[in-house]
Amino acid sequence: MSYFDNVQPIQYEGPASVNPLSFKFYNPEQVVLGKTMKDHLRFAVAYWHSFSANGSDPFGAGTNIRAWDQYDGMELAKARVEACFELLNILGVEYFAFHDRDIAPEGSTLQETNANLDEIVALIKDKMNATGKKLLWNTANMFTNPRFVHGAATTNNAEVFAYAAAQVKKALDHAKELGAENYVFWGGREGYETLLNTDMGLELDNLARFLHMAVAYAKEIGFTGQFLIEPKPKEPSKHQYDFDAATTLSFLQKYDLLPYFKLNLEANHATLAGHTFEHELRVARLNGILGSIDANQGDLLLGWDTDEFPTDLYATTMAMYEILLNENGIGSGGVNFDAKVRRTSFEPIDVVYAHIAGMDAFARGLQVAAKLIEDKVFDNILDARYGSFKSGIGADIVAGKADFKSLEAYALANNGPIKNQSGRLELIKATVNQYLTNA
Repeated sequence: MSYFDNVQPIQYEGPASVNPLSFKFYNPEQVVLGKTMKDHLRFAVAYWHSFSANGSDPFGAGTNIRAWDQYDGMELAKARVEACFELLNILGVEYFAFHDRDIAPEGSTLQETNANLDEIVALIKDKMNATGKKLLWNTANMFTNPRFVHGAATTNNAEVFAYAAAQVKKALDHAKELGAENYVFWGGREGYETLLNTDMGLELDNLARFLHMAVAYAKEIGFTGQFLIEPKPKEPSKHQYDFDAATTLSFLQKYDLLPYFKLNLEANHATLAGHTFEHELRVARLNGILGSIDANQGDLLLGWDTDEFPTDLYATTMAMYEILLNENGIGSGGVNFDAKVRRTSFEPIDVVYAHIAGMDAFARGLQVAAKLIEDKVFDNILDARYGSFKSGIGADIVAGKADFKSLEAYALANNGPIKNQSGRLELIKATVNQYLTNA
């Protein structure tokens, strides 16, 4: 049966098309800066939002109409696999991503839970072999079940820590079996409410111990996928330990984990941290830890994680600019749509429309970012703005030849008024707008 109204595979028809079931900008075989769009973007569908979510929110029950919801238990899990691969085929998307609890229900014991997972993983593996689809990354859901009320790797309960380790061990086994190109750690409950009852030092030390155990086990089983950490400042925890890219970088450096981990950065999480998405990407890129992205956007009028499909062309352009400048682009990562249709968009076809919108937004962002790079727009701006560091005393500073004494002597010898140059911010924004409309 078809779960998406028998929609045929979506084709590229160009910007002039009025067909809602077509790509206006995403042309997978179009070459941009020496690589196809498909290879630059490596799109992925998020299992949790597209197949497991029901459209509920904190104030109301689910609204989604999904044909697979006629089933329950393991039959529901099997139907979702069918729906997943149908949507991948419709969109022409090569990758998908999941949490363990997205694909199979928990049992009454860990043994039963693992057996459920094994059965569905075997079904997924068969589908992957038959279709050529790939697993971008998988992860363990260690935040939904009440056992994780105080955290998983940062819990105060050693029995919960042990359970979390067993859960990640199983997830890594499945990552190896399915050929996952990455594995993500997202610490939804790895944080605290108050310092009044929190041993922060112990919790951070235990988190590091947990991640080192994961590194060791991956080596033991021969899993070679990239380990990723996904920062988020809050929600569900009040203070999460992986607040943003810089905080996570500091943690990795302190605990000697930097050789093994990169970051999976999400646009909406950047917003919650008080940053732009491009800021987080820039911090990761400059430090060699940009690994993958979760593509979505937040609603600036709401102070929570709305996980909307990305449609802001300015934001996707700035994101792709950073990715294009990253060494090897997105590498083994991808553009994963960690995004959900709005509660009012409850029909199955809305899931297709939403992914088309997001894929087109990132494809257009790729086109514009490539043109900005080709024309050296920002290179020229930065060269002019920081020109004082390319000669004279500025060149000495950069070369490490200056010290406080030589700088004092220079300042004393140059008593005239210091002249600054305008940043021309409005002109720069207008220029970017020109590229958005003309590139």
